[in-house]
Order: sequence, then C-alpha cells, then structure tokens
Amino acid sequence: MNLGVEKYIPHLSLDCVVFGFENNELKVLISKFKFGEELWNFPGGYIGWEESIEEAAQRVLQNRTSLKNIYLEQFRVFGQKDRILNSPHRDFIRAKLIEQYNESDANWMMGRFVCVGFYALVDIAKVHPKVGKMDLKLEWRSLNDLPEMVHDHREILNYAIEAVRQDMNEKSLAKNLLPEHFTMKELMELYEAVFDKKFSMNNFQKKMLEQGKLERLEKKYTGASNKAPYLYRFLP
Repeated sequence: MNLGVEKYIPHLSLDCVVFGFENNELKVLISKFKFGEELWNFPGGYIGWEESIEEAAQRVLQNRTSLKNIYLEQFRVFGQKDRILNSPHRDFIRAKLIEQYNESDANWMMGRFVCVGFYALVDIAKVHPKVGKMDLKLEWRSLNDLPEMVHDHREILNYAIEAVRQDMNEKSLAKNLLPEHFTMKELMELYEAVFDKKFSMNNFQKKMLEQGKLERLEKKYTGASNKAPYLYRFLP
C-alpha cells in the first residue's frame, strides 16, 4: 500500500489538541495509534502542497470529528532536533509502518518533522469521532486520566492548556465549549476546569459581568420551588 506522501510538504506536520467540556471536566480527544501497543497521540496530519496550514488543520479535524469550521488557534511550533528521532518508540513504529505500507513511506514519516501545534474547542455533544488511517480508535479523556503519549505529545498538551488559559477571557473561549445558553454556575465550572482551581461565585459573577460580554436571558426553568438561576449567552 502507498500513502501518497508526495502530496504533502515534507518535514512539516501538525497536531491538534481538541478540548471539550463534559461533566464539569475539561477533556481532550486522543487517538490510539494503530501501529503501537497502548501508544496514544493527538489528531494530526500533514499539510498538502495546495493548502494553507489552517486549511490542513480544519481538514484533519473535520475528518476526525465530523464538524466543520471548528474554532482553532495556533499556539506553538515544535522543532526540537530530537523530538521524533530519539523517541523510544521509533524503531517499533517504523517496523509496523513498513509492514502496513512500504519502507520509503515509513522512512518519510519517521524523519525529522517540524510540528505546528493547534488547539481546538468543540461542543462534545456535537462530535462524532471517526478514525483516520493511523488511528485504531478515538476517545475523550479527562486531563487526569491520560495514557502514555507518543513522542513529545505530553509537552504539546502542556503548552496547549497554557495557551487556552491565556486566551480564555480575551477571546471569550468559553462560548466554544458551552451550549448557546448557560447558567453562571455552568460558566464558573468551566473556568474551574480550565484553570484547575475553585472560584468564589460572587467574585466570579462580578468579574464576568464587568467584562460586558454576556447577555442575561430568562430564568432557567427547573420545576423546583427554589429560585431558578438566570440563563446567559455571549454577545455576538
């Protein structure tokens, strides 16, 4: 089998850290590598000669999530000279790739690559994961329940989380992780998951409202006799 690597720019790849929010936890979409034993990575791929890096990232994510126009941010380029060449899994993966494809393609894929890192934000409920050529399966995992990751993907994750934290308020990232209408408590629980710490509701609500990015809507009907919370949405 031939992978058709001539379609792609050599030595340039991308990896996408896809974040979602579910059950008060920040989760990431990870792929079990098809040619390894319990090796996992982030959805990634190569950049075609006729597409931009952003177009390639959207293509990779649409193929893995079935969603179009996913929110994406490029956060770092990973170009350490030993990021793949000295990987402890290198020889094992190369042998498996030769079995599946051919030696030329295996050598191309196992060469030194500069990797462009993106983070993506999605509504988990809308995602329908689909495996790619290199995937055995895809899973959502919470940040404290991650298996061993190939190459430098743990480092990629650490930088991605930090980038999300830095962008959280300025770019109103929460609107990409929550449903259109949400309560202040749900918004606070998302922030607690992202920043891995607890907030005071009074202080948090005051800070959020002072930003002028939220619109208060009708109260959320709960069917209970207690005071129902207001719903909010992000202003366009």
